[in-house]
Amino acid sequence: MTIGIVSAAYVAAAVLFILSLGGLSGQESAKRAVWYGIVGMTLAVVATIFGPMIGKTVGNWFIIVAMIAGGAVFGHYVASRVQMTEMPQLVAALHSFVGLAAVFIGFNAHLEAAHVAGLDEASRAALTGFAGILAHKDVVELSIMKFEVFLGVFIGAVTFTGSVVAFGKLAGKLDGKARKLPGGHVLNASAAIASLILLLMYFNGAGVWTLVLMTALAFFIGYHLIMGIGGADMPVVVSMLNSYSGWAAAAIGFTLGNDLLIVTGALVGSSGAILSYIMCKAMNRSFVSVILGGFGASTGAQMEIIGEQIAISAEGVAAALDEADSIVIVPGYGMAVAQAQQSVSELTRKLRAAGKTVRFAIHPVAGRLPGHMNVLLAEAKVPYDIVLEMDEINDDFPNTDVVIVIGSNDIVNPAAQEDPNSPISGMPVLEVWKAKQVFVSKRGQGTGYSGIENALFFKENTRMFFGDARKSIDGLLPLIA
Repeated sequence: MTIGIVSAAYVAAAVLFILSLGGLSGQESAKRAVWYGIVGMTLAVVATIFGPMIGKTVGNWFIIVAMIAGGAVFGHYVASRVQMTEMPQLVAALHSFVGLAAVFIGFNAHLEAAHVAGLDEASRAALTGFAGILAHKDVVELSIMKFEVFLGVFIGAVTFTGSVVAFGKLAGKLDGKARKLPGGHVLNASAAIASLILLLMYFNGAGVWTLVLMTALAFFIGYHLIMGIGGADMPVVVSMLNSYSGWAAAAIGFTLGNDLLIVTGALVGSSGAILSYIMCKAMNRSFVSVILGGFGASTGAQMEIIGEQIAISAEGVAAALDEADSIVIVPGYGMAVAQAQQSVSELTRKLRAAGKTVRFAIHPVAGRLPGHMNVLLAEAKVPYDIVLEMDEINDDFPNTDVVIVIGSNDIVNPAAQEDPNSPISGMPVLEVWKAKQVFVSKRGQGTGYSGIENALFFKENTRMFFGDARKSIDGLLPLIA
């Protein structure tokens, strides 16, 4: 395959990746966008394997085919077993693979460069593939490549251990609370400064030991950084790690001279950074405070909650829904855990058939990933046009007869507006308490990610519909006329 054909394939793949990212922003176009990504990645892989760099490297075909086949089998196995509720931790785990790949590629580039440097001119001229590219680099180009290798390995190492910790927290295998070693920020800063010193030494000709030591420091930074962030900030962390993995890929793309890897890495890195910013804004938090401070750094005593939680039966909820004209459903992670989306969809269908106005209100960080609830509702065939974002529906709650909250907690907590000392103070929330009646479907009286009590549950117009979400909704369906 000639360089021209490879370049054309890379351009086509890059365009398809951009179309894929653009399409994923809307529910109607998401399925088509996924196919754009699949076709684009297939083009990229084929062009890379049969391109001039690998195509002339005789002896690697068996390894390449074995790795692709193994990855395909493993990917199919994981995808067929993972539940929608486990998607966030799966994403975090996949980010760790990208980070580790960047580390391996960086070390391989260093070792190949060292090997090429020890050859005579005749031997260099006979080299092919990546080694051949290295043989034709001048001193300035090799110096730039050193920086690219170091940066790629550093970001990749941070991404790897950070993603492993994020996976552990999301999967419940590690404590979701923020954990730091004594002098946590000082340790992170010291490791970063030491890495910078090692970069200068590596740039000036120090051996591979500087790369190894920096990798160890970066592994520590990734581990300690994410361990110091609480469960409430995990959606931002996953998005941030997504961004890191993109930048690691872009850095390695420069090292390998692979234009598509540079473009793809930049797309992933920038989109992850933008998404992190959007989520931080939705939580009224700065990106720096999430990374350095963990969640909930309030200083004063929190406002005392007055009142009691009052339970209601399925019959009571059904009677209220029968009298209501306007109904808003707020789904959360509890709905995903209970796999209640199909039951909720059936409830929506029955209510709309009875002439009720039914809509869904989605908070930007509902569930453990942005878009989590949208995907579940789309899977259950809930009409796209009745699924609204927080900014689109918040002003309508005062004119709403009934709100049904299913498995949500912090994103509907009025303490965000009413208690200046609350850990979630200032966080934009769905103002469901302004509706005439609120029914909260919940397993028990536990708290959300932030670990604080929800004042909504004690409001006079709120009733607690305790029980598993799917069983509760299924019990409600026969009572709806």
